[in-house]
Amino acid sequence: MEWKEYEEITKYIYETLGAANGVKIECHGNNCKVTGKSTVVHQIDVLTSHSDGLHSYKTAVECKYWEQTINKDIIMKVAEIVEDAGLNKGVIVSKNGFTPDAISFAKYKNIGLIELREPNEDDWKGTVKNIQINMNMLLPQINGLELLVSKETKSTLKPGSTRVEFLDIKKTDGSIENIEKYINEFNNELCKKEENEVLEKVFTFDTGTVLIYKPTGEETEISGVKLNGILRIAKKTIEIKGEDHIYMIMKSIFEDKSYTITKDKKINEREK
Repeated sequence: MEWKEYEEITKYIYETLGAANGVKIECHGNNCKVTGKSTVVHQIDVLTSHSDGLHSYKTAVECKYWEQTINKDIIMKVAEIVEDAGLNKGVIVSKNGFTPDAISFAKYKNIGLIELREPNEDDWKGTVKNIQINMNMLLPQINGLELLVSKETKSTLKPGSTRVEFLDIKKTDGSIENIEKYINEFNNELCKKEENEVLEKVFTFDTGTVLIYKPTGEETEISGVKLNGILRIAKKTIEIKGEDHIYMIMKSIFEDKSYTITKDKKINEREK
């Protein structure tokens, strides 16, 4: 991350969290400037505004994507800009926190302090950072389906061109079942086998059972269905990384609130 992206994220957070309270982004970036009573032009990283219906309030947000901890000199600078430009409040957002003197002086000057940073190892204490899921997907594979009919019986059904959902089995009691019922039973039994183990099974029917080819209504007397197949197992590992779900952590120094920001910019308040 670079400082410019840090500013963009800060702007997005204030815009998103403040939307419910009428907070608007007046400007941000290099072209965001205000002129003070001193006639000096001050550059503001993010300038927000909101109204209570009677008055409008403006807040200057200063972003510090620094490796150093912010000291009281930065607090003094922001406080002077707020006073000179006639703004209502100043906020400093820091990557690496604030010194004790900076916190004390900011409280005195009513400057808000926000820590916005990537998570570190301490943030994962007491929680699971990464989860690895090893999956074995059972893939029953049917290699052959044979309709058992007498040698004298002739059928126009052709291998490879007949869909199983078109084949019904009419029992001697008049009940009708689709042939997929037997395929499903076979698959369930196949899933109980070892990987690459071959299974062959014959489902037999009473004399007088007929096979119905639904598109034409053709009936063929059938004595059974013979299936053979093999169990394949596809192995897959899924890794869920904590940093994919917690991209940034935002914590207010003076308010008892903390948030997490995901890479897809979802903001969630952290549990205390």
